[in-house]
Amino acid sequence: MKIRRRLKYVCFWAGSLWTVCGVAQTPDIFRAEYMMMPRNDQGAKLSRIKLVVNVPITLKDSSNIIIGGEYNRLDYGLRRDGIPSGVEGLRHLHVADFNLAYVYRYNEFWRIIGVVTPRLSSTLGQPIGKGDISFNVTAGVLREKKHVDKPSKLVLGIAYNSTVALRVPLPIVYYEKRFHEHWTYVIGAPKTAIKYHFNEKHQLQSEFILDGYYVNLQNSIVLPGGGAATSISSSAALATLGYQYAIQKSMFLYIYGGHTLFQTGVLRNSDRDDIFTLNDGPSFYMRAGFRIGL
Repeated sequence: MKIRRRLKYVCFWAGSLWTVCGVAQTPDIFRAEYMMMPRNDQGAKLSRIKLVVNVPITLKDSSNIIIGGEYNRLDYGLRRDGIPSGVEGLRHLHVADFNLAYVYRYNEFWRIIGVVTPRLSSTLGQPIGKGDISFNVTAGVLREKKHVDKPSKLVLGIAYNSTVALRVPLPIVYYEKRFHEHWTYVIGAPKTAIKYHFNEKHQLQSEFILDGYYVNLQNSIVLPGGGAATSISSSAALATLGYQYAIQKSMFLYIYGGHTLFQTGVLRNSDRDDIFTLNDGPSFYMRAGFRIGL
């Protein structure tokens, strides 16, 4: 149980790490992605449409301001006996981020990054209320060596996510290194990976990733024991294998498939305690998309 609780905390703030790593390295100008986890033996299925748009603005000192946003629409379905009434109304969940980032060029190799992310996470069946809005704040540094035989990237920082039950800043560590002409490894959270580069157009990648979401329920769900659920959250650890094709230098198509190593979807009360398990069974996983880098 302690391991699951810690993994849940990691998944909740993992979005902050994705944000700072994306901003610090090469942010996507545009990304469109579809993810699917087909119905498992718990009767649960999940699909997600992701859209990302970022606009980088270069300043006179070669620093950058990045204004962008990310929208995720999650379609959640659960069919089994004994589920609370009202769960069928959870089919559409919405998570939208607005990112405002400043990347300061300290010297040739080091950057200092700050990101503020207001977030909307809601079922959106009614007008937006206080419980639908949260704020994430991320600060870190990037060391990047590009034009060398073995290029590398290191990100260190802290992230604060107001939806996490443990409301303290959490550390960020991410390291990527191309240690061979054909091989790159990544160590960090929410992703650890090994990449094989056939050439500049074709790449295979095996990865371990953490994923998760938290969404406010505008209409509480009353449980059989008398408690009321005010939010839904999910945490997952996945092993995947994927392929990426470079259409042009900064334009890519990709597809990944895999399986969960751990997964839990729960309803939570106003104290953020888990009060009903919706899904804790294994699932297959697939995502595919198109992106344009900077």
